[in-house]
Amino acid sequence: MNSIERINHLFEQSIKTKQLAAEVLPPLIDAAGQLMVSALLEEKKILCCGNGGSAGDSQHFSSELLNRFERERPSLPAIALTTDTSTLTSIANDYSYNEVFSKQIRALGNAGDILLAISTSGNSANVIQGIQAAHDREMKVVALTGKDGGNMTSLLSQDDIEIRVPSTSTARIQEVHLLAIHSLCDYIDRSLFGPTD
Repeated sequence: MNSIERINHLFEQSIKTKQLAAEVLPPLIDAAGQLMVSALLEEKKILCCGNGGSAGDSQHFSSELLNRFERERPSLPAIALTTDTSTLTSIANDYSYNEVFSKQIRALGNAGDILLAISTSGNSANVIQGIQAAHDREMKVVALTGKDGGNMTSLLSQDDIEIRVPSTSTARIQEVHLLAIHSLCDYIDRSLFGPTD
């Protein structure tokens, strides 16, 4: 397989994964969007966390809400818990890397807020502790996962929503996570500010 064939293969795998996801994820994304809109209407906020590419996704989501997505509209309250290097490194150094999100959630999270917890494997220990802290703070959780959902799945309550990408490839899962994030942003904008088309 030459390089062009390989690139075509990756495109095909991405399209196939998105087609499989389109069969199962829209109702879950819709439910997650409803949860987020309800929280925002109650003047609550959305906290986001993840590691690596999922950290980037959490920052992507929060920036779309805080700034803008595809239209001019008021800023919406979202915080990526992955961006404050002084906080992250002090918690990791003084306590444990597993607590870098949970300690922030206990300080910043309030009842009625939402945690967007992102992990392609569903097994990230710090995201898992973040979910536990969110529940302690009476927050609801929207989990973006993949593979078999990992250990995060068993922690979710009936009020939480898991959007699990039907794939075992980390790259393909991340690609669908980004589409889910954009779908949530679109849902929030249309619900709060009306349709544009």
